[in-house]
Amino acid sequence: MNKIMIIEDDPKIAAYLSSYISKYNYQVIVIDAFDQIIDHFQAHEPDLVLLDINLPYYDGFYWCRQIRNISICPVIFISARTGEMDQVMAIENGGDDYITKPFSPEIVIAKIRSQLRRAYGEYAGNQQERILGLKDLKLYPERQELHFNGRLIDLTKNESNILELLIERHPRVAGREDLLEKLWDDQTFVDENTLNVNMTRVRKKLQDLGIKGAVETVRGSGYRLNVTWGVDQS
Repeated sequence: MNKIMIIEDDPKIAAYLSSYISKYNYQVIVIDAFDQIIDHFQAHEPDLVLLDINLPYYDGFYWCRQIRNISICPVIFISARTGEMDQVMAIENGGDDYITKPFSPEIVIAKIRSQLRRAYGEYAGNQQERILGLKDLKLYPERQELHFNGRLIDLTKNESNILELLIERHPRVAGREDLLEKLWDDQTFVDENTLNVNMTRVRKKLQDLGIKGAVETVRGSGYRLNVTWGVDQS
């Protein structure tokens, strides 16, 4: 029986979701101690989380990042916020899907089933953790971590996705269209400026690890990852 954790500060909505989801033979855990979310997450080890954005103490984006530090379980945001940037922020902070309020309970169940299949079921494939390496640089996509020379830096989901494609394509160019497709399934949320912003962040993360000039802009095409570490970068 899969465990579904509900993190929702409206008790009526939480009770409604709990009642409906339980009918489909899921074990439901409802969190009401909003300053101890990670403690409860670690205690219950849910298979999927339904997460509101507007919460006491810290918002859902913060808690999703904390969950991503210790788990790759699916996180579905459920929020009254309908703006595109809120949905972009949800994905960037580690969310897997987004449902707007008011919602259809059938849609919630369908998305729960889809994410569980993707993570654990027929679409999951080999569950062994992936490690993408290039010389001494190692990317852990499911952890959203980049390791280099004994140092570790956390990544957003988009930063991890960009680096994953750059490493996979090395030494070839990763096209802009391929990068945009890698970032979001829903093309509504994709524009050139967003890619540029995320690429700047990737470069900054590499610089924080002491790697300079590794991401090359290939005019009219995309980006290429060059191995500049291990050589004189002065």
